[in-house]
Amino acid sequence: MAIDQNKLASDILLAVGGQANVEDLVHCSTRLRFTLRDDSIVDKEKIKSLTGVLGLAQTGGQTQVVIGNDVADTYNAVKKLLSESNNDNLTATGTKQNKKLSAIVLDFIIGIFQPLIPAIAGGGILKSFLMLANMLGLMSDTTQTYKILYFVGDAPLYFLPLLVAITTANKLKVNPLVAVSAVAALLTPNLATMLASSGGGHLFSFGIKNITYAYQVFPAILAILVYAQLEKYLTKITPKVIRGFFVPMVSLLIVVPLTLLVLGPIGYTFGQGFAAVILFIFSKFGWIAVAMLAAVLPFMVVTGMHKAMIPYVVTSLGQTGKEVIYNAASLAHNISEAGGSFAVALRTKDKGLKATALSAGISALFGITEPAIYGVTILHKRVLYGVMIGSFIGGASLGLMGVEAYVAVGPGLASLSMFISKTLPNNLLFAVIGLIISFIASFTAVAILWQDPVNQKDALLSENEAPTNRSVILPSPMAGKIIPLSSVNDAVFSNKTLGDGVAIIPSEGKLYAPTDGLIEMVYNTNHAIGMKTSEGDEILFHIGIDTVNLKGQFFDVAVTAGQKVKQGDLLVRFNREGIKAAGFDDTTMIIITNPQGASLQLSKDAKKSTKSKNHDNVKGLETV
Repeated sequence: MAIDQNKLASDILLAVGGQANVEDLVHCSTRLRFTLRDDSIVDKEKIKSLTGVLGLAQTGGQTQVVIGNDVADTYNAVKKLLSESNNDNLTATGTKQNKKLSAIVLDFIIGIFQPLIPAIAGGGILKSFLMLANMLGLMSDTTQTYKILYFVGDAPLYFLPLLVAITTANKLKVNPLVAVSAVAALLTPNLATMLASSGGGHLFSFGIKNITYAYQVFPAILAILVYAQLEKYLTKITPKVIRGFFVPMVSLLIVVPLTLLVLGPIGYTFGQGFAAVILFIFSKFGWIAVAMLAAVLPFMVVTGMHKAMIPYVVTSLGQTGKEVIYNAASLAHNISEAGGSFAVALRTKDKGLKATALSAGISALFGITEPAIYGVTILHKRVLYGVMIGSFIGGASLGLMGVEAYVAVGPGLASLSMFISKTLPNNLLFAVIGLIISFIASFTAVAILWQDPVNQKDALLSENEAPTNRSVILPSPMAGKIIPLSSVNDAVFSNKTLGDGVAIIPSEGKLYAPTDGLIEMVYNTNHAIGMKTSEGDEILFHIGIDTVNLKGQFFDVAVTAGQKVKQGDLLVRFNREGIKAAGFDDTTMIIITNPQGASLQLSKDAKKSTKSKNHDNVKGLETV
């Protein structure tokens, strides 16, 4: 059934808040990507109900309307409407004035603290393994080897102010080395010794408090906030000939004394108070606080609000060496997602959902919950209710047992060492007990509540559009590791919104034609290709996640739209290292977009590929 693109464009534009709400519009191979002035006014249900729309995702500051193969036509129709409404005048107004202060602050906080997690988690896990080795009698904590390795694990937290200086400087786009130098002055051993020996000091006749800045966060943030403004101002007024040394010198001369006298004590006091408030809440509400937080975590993860907890976790670890609420709640939630997914896999008769739930459940056991949340939980209310019940019960049990965490990392089976404690020998055992309770509670709740939903979308299809159950089997089009589509870190693909398929983690940067066919579409940024096989199946090859933002960089397409290809012909070369260095996932999706309901499988059999004389390497066609 042909879709009226003009009507669809008008309906979409109205549902996203009208022309006045659109700041920018681009499209990738399957989605319209709107940057809106106010995402909250989007009529999500209206968009999802439109004929021609396959789904909706709001992530990364964009409202993404999933169209599929006709996205270019829909984009042109929407763009035409925007042009006719004199959208240039609208765009000139910008969006910053309409940005909520809370959104700006949250973005700033996440930008500072999120990059810290790998270093803190790595060091923390190392320390927990050392404590485990000591508890098992494998290594004494009195040996120099143990102490040196413990110093290594403790380094990320001890030098946390330096790490914060780097991330804050990067977020504010100022010189990170000067920023680190300013904060490093607070940690110099001689200064610390001088202040400790006399109980403080004096600078320009002003008193300096004796504060230990190691493990601190907020003094460094305040220092770099001031430095950023100072650097920008000095750069404007300083002649270029002396700017290279004058701006850093004056910045250090002003920022370091100001931090020692004013900013440092303010930040230190705030940090102490921040941690004290959390501990006070826990002392007053205890297990209820953990249980309630665990129960609402599905909503927090979907909206990205769980990242707002990172500053608390990092600060608590730096201030007290432990964290008593969030990680326990997160453990309960993560394992509840696993229990709920496994219950769905057991109860559902939908083979596709069964495979998705099983894969998502395994992932959640190891602390990675996005496949479960986006692929199962939020799509089915009964699962959501069951997971919330399991999370609450699991969180309550962990709270009642007073489980503490000592590492900032996603809790799961692989990271249980984060609960190892010298002072609380039963802490790890209690964490395991809470894990088991969370799993059983969620599994039981979802198993009782679950009912297979009626597929209303299929019921609306006309007789001529009825989906097929045909299975399409092709050789793998590239070398690499094949993974289920449900494991892809993108809800549109993992939920099979565009169709069934598989994903490949490539081991080399080449994509080949898996069979004979016709190239129907080459996206203008070269990261996606649409192909119709000789059997009439329409296949989408999508290299990477969100790689549309690379605007063609790292991609070299060897074919053009309308070109006939043979099995084994090279379609695209891409630079895997460059893509990953730019911060993007190079996982490649192979989707069968038409006929509806068809399944796609990749086969080891590559005998046919040897018939092609045009390809330069058929290795990809043989890899599973």
